[in-house]
Amino acid sequence: MTDTWATITRLHTWLNGHQDLPPGQDVLLRVLKLSEEVGEVAEAVIGATGQNPRKGTSHTWGDVEAELCDVIITAMVALRTLTPDAAEVFAGHVRRVAERSSTD
Repeated sequence: MTDTWATITRLHTWLNGHQDLPPGQDVLLRVLKLSEEVGEVAEAVIGATGQNPRKGTSHTWGDVEAELCDVIITAMVALRTLTPDAAEVFAGHVRRVAERSSTD
């Protein structure tokens, strides 16, 4: 199994090599990219449930899963763009959320 954060760092490096943006705009655009990806999740859910009468059932729950994975990857790359310590930041945050949920 590959190290997820090593893959995210590789994707981050690859994206940086394929853009020509002023400093700081990469962070803004990667955070905005999350909105696009979340919209694709919504589209897939609407399609999986057949809620668009014009399109009918246009997606599967597998499509929803894939779109959710895209959201997660995009968020991880955005976090990596903010800090090279993304793995540690994320692990610490997960730990704090888990601690809050275990106090009930």
